[in-house]
Amino acid sequence: EMLVDPSSNRTGVTPEKGGAKPDALADLTEEAEVLQASIKAGSVAQIVVAVIAVIGLIYLLKLVLVTTLLSVLLAFVLEPVVSGLARIRVPRAAGALLAVLLLIALAAGLTSFFYGRAVDFASQLPRYSGKIRSALADLRSQTNQIEESTRSMIASPRSGKAPIAVEVQEAPGLLRVISAGSGTLGEVLLSITFIPFLVYFMLTSKDHAHSATVRLFPKEHRLVAHRTVGRISAMIRSFIAGNVLVGLINALVSAIVFWRLGIPYFYFLGVISGFASLVPYLGIFLALLPPLAAAAGVVNKTGVVIILLTVIVLHLLTMNVLYPKIVGKRLRLNPLAISLSLLFWAWIWGGMGLILAVPLVGATKIICDYVDPLRGLGAWLGE
Repeated sequence: EMLVDPSSNRTGVTPEKGGAKPDALADLTEEAEVLQASIKAGSVAQIVVAVIAVIGLIYLLKLVLVTTLLSVLLAFVLEPVVSGLARIRVPRAAGALLAVLLLIALAAGLTSFFYGRAVDFASQLPRYSGKIRSALADLRSQTNQIEESTRSMIASPRSGKAPIAVEVQEAPGLLRVISAGSGTLGEVLLSITFIPFLVYFMLTSKDHAHSATVRLFPKEHRLVAHRTVGRISAMIRSFIAGNVLVGLINALVSAIVFWRLGIPYFYFLGVISGFASLVPYLGIFLALLPPLAAAAGVVNKTGVVIILLTVIVLHLLTMNVLYPKIVGKRLRLNPLAISLSLLFWAWIWGGMGLILAVPLVGATKIICDYVDPLRGLGAWLGE
């Protein structure tokens, strides 16, 4: 048997030491978990702050970014012209200058043509002003009847109540509206004057910009960067070509229908309606306004129904059949990603955001496909 000296305290030493080690390990583990949680919370907070800062910067630099992106799209449109001139020994600088001058001449010619047609179209509207006024008067009377019936239903049964004072303000005049928007108009005109110069320099320094962009990355990642830039360029070219093709198809069908209905300036209205239908969501309303305004006093109710059906069917076919088949093959984006992108960029940049949203989300998907940590996001954006 084992003898224990009652005067000694050594009997409890070993259990105390053995019990102290698990407690110390538990404390260290708890401290490590708290430290990791604080690090994760700090990282998440930094990411949230960085995202908010980037969104704010994108919003503040709206004019600069939109001008730059439009210049990039126009440079891709003119690149085949410059490349074709280079094949016949025309220097790239001279070819870029000729392409930009051709773009300016085409824009001036189209502006002059459409402005003349718009003036002629506006001059014809007074002929049908009586019918337009009568239609608006009927609509106003129906609206007033609905308003009166609604007011009588929700009016308080008490009588003798003091009337509510109503303040009538004078509508702002034309000069006030112009002066209020002069700042924005001046900024837009300034950005438009920059576009030809930006397009010219983008065309002349294409190879240098491409190689310099690739050299920004480490040597082990330059091949991936080169492929990424190439895929983005191919995607933008496909996006532009697909939109032009679909717009021409819509314009041709619309012009034929408007011509058969006897609408004046059917070719002018067909082009506007056909290309306006390409704008997501808002396109159907933008495409309906010109032919309906021109059809006032010219076509009957059946003709109006035909215009409505033509524009709506063309818009649905464009967004659900032609656009996915022609443009979507190269982009390979799922509809939810496109819808969220349209919502986000329309909130940030307004109408121009709707136009630039699809190529932006397409470029984002291509970048995510080549970056390992972001491949999950690229797969989510894809089909």
